[in-house]
Amino acid sequence: MAKYSQELDIPDTISSELPVVPLRQGMLLPGVGAPFNVARAVSLAALEAAAEHDGWLIVAIQTDTDEVVVPDRLLTIGILAKVGEPLVTEPGRRAQVFEGKARVRIEEITQETPFLQVRWVPVDEVWSEDVEWLALQRELQTSVERVAEKAQVPGHIRHLIQILDHPHELADVVAAVMEAPAEWKRDILLTTEPKVRVEKVLAQLVVMEEILDAQKNIQERVSNDVRGVERKAILRKQMEAIQQELGEGEEDEIELLTTKLADQPLPPPVRRSVDRELKRVRRVPQGSAERTVSIDWLEWISDLPWERSSVGQASLLEVEAKLGESHFGLAEVKKQVVQHLAVRTLDGEGRADVLLLVGPPGVGKTSIAEAIAAATGRKLVRIALGGLRDEAEIRGHRRTYVGARPGRVVAGLRRQQVRDPIILLDEVDKLGSGYHGDPSAALLEVLDPEQNHAFTDHYLEVPFDLSKALFIATANDLSTIPAALLDRMEVVEVEGYTQLEKRVIARTYVLPKLARNAGVDVTDVEISDDTLDAVIAGWTREAGVRQLQRTVGKIFRAAAVKKAKGELISAMRIESELLEAYIGRRRFRSEGHEGLARPGIATGLAWTPTGGDILYVEASDLPGNGKLRLTGQLGEVMKESAHAALTYVLSNAVNLEIPPDVAEHRDVHVHVPAGATPKDGPSAGVTMFTALASLLSGRPVASDLAMTGEVSLRGRVLAVGGIKSKVLAAHARGLKRVILPRANEPDLADVPDDVRNDLEVVLVDTMAEVLDTALQTPALPC
Repeated sequence: MAKYSQELDIPDTISSELPVVPLRQGMLLPGVGAPFNVARAVSLAALEAAAEHDGWLIVAIQTDTDEVVVPDRLLTIGILAKVGEPLVTEPGRRAQVFEGKARVRIEEITQETPFLQVRWVPVDEVWSEDVEWLALQRELQTSVERVAEKAQVPGHIRHLIQILDHPHELADVVAAVMEAPAEWKRDILLTTEPKVRVEKVLAQLVVMEEILDAQKNIQERVSNDVRGVERKAILRKQMEAIQQELGEGEEDEIELLTTKLADQPLPPPVRRSVDRELKRVRRVPQGSAERTVSIDWLEWISDLPWERSSVGQASLLEVEAKLGESHFGLAEVKKQVVQHLAVRTLDGEGRADVLLLVGPPGVGKTSIAEAIAAATGRKLVRIALGGLRDEAEIRGHRRTYVGARPGRVVAGLRRQQVRDPIILLDEVDKLGSGYHGDPSAALLEVLDPEQNHAFTDHYLEVPFDLSKALFIATANDLSTIPAALLDRMEVVEVEGYTQLEKRVIARTYVLPKLARNAGVDVTDVEISDDTLDAVIAGWTREAGVRQLQRTVGKIFRAAAVKKAKGELISAMRIESELLEAYIGRRRFRSEGHEGLARPGIATGLAWTPTGGDILYVEASDLPGNGKLRLTGQLGEVMKESAHAALTYVLSNAVNLEIPPDVAEHRDVHVHVPAGATPKDGPSAGVTMFTALASLLSGRPVASDLAMTGEVSLRGRVLAVGGIKSKVLAAHARGLKRVILPRANEPDLADVPDDVRNDLEVVLVDTMAEVLDTALQTPALPC
């Protein structure tokens, strides 16, 4: 038995130290030429250096795919290669052919910049030409020819393979062109013993031949079933056939689902439905649409948190402390939340009310719900209801529909994986309705504590307990919420803030947040209380602080620009006279009341979804025959109030010192400014009465006074809503006195102390009291 050693075709003149081209992807083996994209600087420099060695270099394989080459992460076995002609040349990039000549062992890294250079030695490959070696050679050639034929390898490539004499050379070439994992090709490179290398290639050829046979069987089986079927159906059949060949398929999925469902603590009714569905799905043929629907349903059931609750919930004292840190004021909201949690703490089956936070935009309704979730340690499920028109968004679609899915409530529980989260129903007053149903009606079961312990989603069709969740809804306007839905919620009014409260909120919460968003320190901008008050009064007119946050944010962004340019040496001091340079022209100015010293003009108070506001009612007379004209986009209720007011004033003309025949030859015109805005409601009745009485009696209304209240035809002043918002609006506009119905006296408890101290509140029962307070004497000429 003779032993042979590989005769390397390596010139004696080649240096023992050569530049290295590291490869992150791909593989080069001896006897093969292959193109590689060369783009990294270290590789391009190595190519340039190879020209000094007659085009010889070492191709080394990285063990990672990092951009930066680490010498310790190169394989110790590389390839001695000859640089061929470049295929494509682009700026900073080359497509270069390397011809692998022989395996070499990298002994030492002799240079790392600007390119790698190594000391190398050839790898001696020795084999015994015995019977086993000859058998390997014959088997390798036979396997290569068989696989090449099945894979339909082009003839010229098969001819090149056939002319190779030695099995280990053939093994390298076959390994280079074969589709195989990169790890396997790396193993072939590192295998320096020829016999072992040939055996590994033979084993891979057997695997490849089995894959080709299986692929052929799949194509033959599928082609008999899918003639005339769309391409998508063909691909689905092929996938099923592949799963059958691998011993995998939907049956394994069913078994996994069965095991997962067995571990779930399902209620008895749900368990019976699941067992029935599992029996049915096993009878349905694979690939049918009905089977897919059943599997989807079972997956939803298995993923829901039937008994999983939040862990590590905070104590009541911790919740109170955290809510106090995150939000200023909102005492009623915080009290309701603590009460709800106390009920759950003392009795796990207790059902607290659903909270409905009502107030103008920007007062913190949504953020307080998020803060409650953070303070209690519960997950938050936020469901945006604005513009929702489909009942299925709440209760899901029935499984008979294509693409059916559960509603947003069940989907949120699955996403958070707890059954007792905080569920925020945002903008519940903006729900719509259409031919798909009424989502507000679907919410009745969700929010009813007597029903939601067995809430049934249309898709699931089994009861799920929602009673452990804490529901918090938000709205701007109660009038658009259906009465049945409103009856299921505890209404908590979140009114607007006073100027002092806005200043405290800005100083405590808004300024630090804006500084973080702008990438500066809060100490980089110095804003005094007077400056904040000027911003609040001159650039914002809102119940909340959202516009204030946007406005002050401009100042911090200006500070960020200076800091980025290196111009912010000390804190940027913002004075009131410099505000327009940073945040633009002043938007609101004190309107003054000098124009009110004329008969026929009165100041009222109005409630809007965005907070309280003042409302001017202007009355004027002109020659005519006693008609009443109304302008300003007034609703029916305000029109009726105006007619009732005129009737009352004329019927009490003697008491009001009005000439008895004033209405016989004069028309009265009542106008409410801001004509583009629709207006309605009974609370302007007092203002209408006062304006008409002022006009016809010639007595002006006090300019520091505002009023609100509904009036009957007999002159009784009745209670109205939105007292806190209206009083805050009067205070913000600089008025000193407000007239309110005496029936609204309890509502004054909601007004902050500092506002009540600044305002004189006059409580009245009749219009006579209103006119005694509002009309100035002596009478002034019109």
